[in-house]
Amino acid sequence: MKILRLIALLLLTTFVAGVQPADSFEMQRQLMVREVADMAAETRSYTGKNRFDERVMQAMGRVPRHEFVPESVRSHAYANRPLPIGNGQTISQPYIVALMTDLGEVRENSVVLEIGTGSGYQAAVLAELVRHVYTIEIVEVLGKTAERTLGRLGYDNVTVRIGDGYGGWPEHAPFDAILVTAAPEELPPALVEQLKPGGKLIVPVGSQQAPQSLKVVSRDAAGRVTMRDVLPVGFVPMQSGE
Repeated sequence: MKILRLIALLLLTTFVAGVQPADSFEMQRQLMVREVADMAAETRSYTGKNRFDERVMQAMGRVPRHEFVPESVRSHAYANRPLPIGNGQTISQPYIVALMTDLGEVRENSVVLEIGTGSGYQAAVLAELVRHVYTIEIVEVLGKTAERTLGRLGYDNVTVRIGDGYGGWPEHAPFDAILVTAAPEELPPALVEQLKPGGKLIVPVGSQQAPQSLKVVSRDAAGRVTMRDVLPVGFVPMQSGE
């Protein structure tokens, strides 16, 4: 059954970009969600999760990923893999977006910080689930494009800032969750400080020359910080000064 779904997904993604009808994108998106669910089960030995929160999966099924990728790769928008978005950056693999969102344990009243807006896709998934998303992007052209896309699609609970992400966004801290979508070589201490008690920081840590690990950093009511490794990953580096 899994092989049949994969074949169907590959067939659907061979349509010419820009001429696909809306129902084709919907079919591809639902197949993508099934692939993410399958991968969640396959990686449970790493994550400890047989499945992701149903709210997260529903959000993945609603957000139009094709709107967040360049026209040149739109026909592959619902493949379960990262895609280039320009300026040496990528849109994350849908499985990773779902995993990071799930690990953040966000709720309807959560206020979330994202470091590395990119195309805006992760921010859109979060916006489906939380009260407000603050997101920072160091590459101006990407941040401005993401802001326009999010606004056009009606995500009015997302605020985009162009600038340095290493220091977080103290004006709006503390945050219920912080998601970092590029890999710093070391954990940025300001982000830990901006977590609410009980909050989660989801961040890939490591250099491009060594294995990276997706980490969950938690802060308890007494301010004690714990950290655990979840999964080996490969993210673009967090740019100098971000």
